[in-house]
Amino acid sequence: QVQLVESGGGLVQTGGSLRLSCAASGRTVSRYSMGWFRQAPGKEREFVAAISWRGGNTYYGDSVKGRFTISRDNAKNTVYLQMNSLKPEDTAVYLCAATSGVVALTIPGRYDDWGQGTQVTVSS
Repeated sequence: QVQLVESGGGLVQTGGSLRLSCAASGRTVSRYSMGWFRQAPGKEREFVAAISWRGGNTYYGDSVKGRFTISRDNAKNTVYLQMNSLKPEDTAVYLCAATSGVVALTIPGRYDDWGQGTQVTVSS
């Protein structure tokens, strides 16, 4: 089991940037694929980005392509989500997740471990 703790959320104006961090403990993330999801009130959990442990392939949701970047630092056991050009519709709780798999990383059910989330609010 991997314990995940997100940080870096906050309040930002439209067009601003934030960098979220997901610190893992319990196991090394170098053998885990990591994903970011978000959930706004009354909405389903939405895939944001993922990075595979095998080959480092990255995947993005259509709504964030070109604006968000996922990366990992295996030495620090941490995964990051750089978010640029933020929009009010990006407002949500952002959650980090881990899986030992490398396929279907856009699906929440593929992940075994989840963090508690960090709130991101983008003001217009």
